[in-house]
Amino acid sequence: MATHVITGAGSGIGAAVARRLHERGDEIVLHARDAGRAKELAAAFPGARTLVGDLSDPDKLSWAVSHQTLPDRVDSLLHIAGVVDLGPVGDLTPKTWRNQLNVNLVAPAELTRLFLPQLRVAQGHVLFVNSGSGLNAHAGWSAYAASKHGLKALADSLRHEEHANGVRVTSVYPGRTASPMQAKVHRQEGKEYDPAQWIDPESVATTILMALDLPRDAEVNDLTVRPGR
Repeated sequence: MATHVITGAGSGIGAAVARRLHERGDEIVLHARDAGRAKELAAAFPGARTLVGDLSDPDKLSWAVSHQTLPDRVDSLLHIAGVVDLGPVGDLTPKTWRNQLNVNLVAPAELTRLFLPQLRVAQGHVLFVNSGSGLNAHAGWSAYAASKHGLKALADSLRHEEHANGVRVTSVYPGRTASPMQAKVHRQEGKEYDPAQWIDPESVATTILMALDLPRDAEVNDLTVRPGR
């Protein structure tokens, strides 16, 4: 039975991945921003463990993690949580920049640092759910795209650093996916949201599990998923 630490399991892609791993009997450790959210996740996934820490304040993650019981080995660390706030460069405040950089980039780097010992023991897998914005930046997306471009750099560097330790590193770049985040993006863009027009989170979850379950003779480094319609 493998052990997976998952951020973003409350909705969208993260919930789909957590549900699939839970249903097949793997052990899941679900990150939550606070105790209330942890209680909700524990109720949604009976038997799952939770890990509380605020991704928007990565300076405090080490303290938070040190006061909780962690698994001795981690087979995968799945960075799926993310936030987005659109706007032109001329309107974005430092607070908006910091929040997206903290949640989307600095917190994943810090959680990876904290779990590397367990990942090395298991010769585990670190998987980053990035975005098409991590490959191309468009008007109004500067802060989010910067955080996701940084996430690609983090993954690429980590892959080179940990290859000798047997730790695999994958970046997945989904296009627009039907989720609460996508609904928020459409509100910010002033557009009508039709989830049927975008990728089902279950489809992205399928690609993630494929990367995780790939035999040890191969490794998926970068995987782009685009809407099929």
